[in-house]
Amino acid sequence: MQWSMPHRVLQVVAAGLVLVSVSAFAMGVINAPSRGRMPGERVAGGAATAGGAAVNATDAVPLAADRIEGLAPRELTDEEKEKLQEAKEAKAEADAEAKAAAETATPPAINPPPPSAVPTEAPPASPPDEAPH
Repeated sequence: MQWSMPHRVLQVVAAGLVLVSVSAFAMGVINAPSRGRMPGERVAGGAATAGGAAVNATDAVPLAADRIEGLAPRELTDEEKEKLQEAKEAKAEADAEAKAAAETATPPAINPPPPSAVPTEAPPASPPDEAPH
């Protein structure tokens, strides 16, 4: 295969990548604890290690009820109450008008098509002379 770099340069780069990956794996093995533990399992000896030390948060406070349930709804002003009342009345009027229009309107008549417009059966097609390609 033709590369744009000399073969020796590619070998040096590949060796560098292998060296970095092997050294990273070795450092992970060396720095790993001698015995792992399952979640919730106590540390052996009762002494807390640096990774498992409990945090003592003195400024922590529990959530208040309004943070859990949400804030109480605020009271509406007189103007907002009037606008809501007007909107309800307008909707009720529109519903009444639509209902009255629906009661007075006649449903559209569905007339069957005339007998002459009903298609008759077409004669069967003759078999083709040649097979389709």
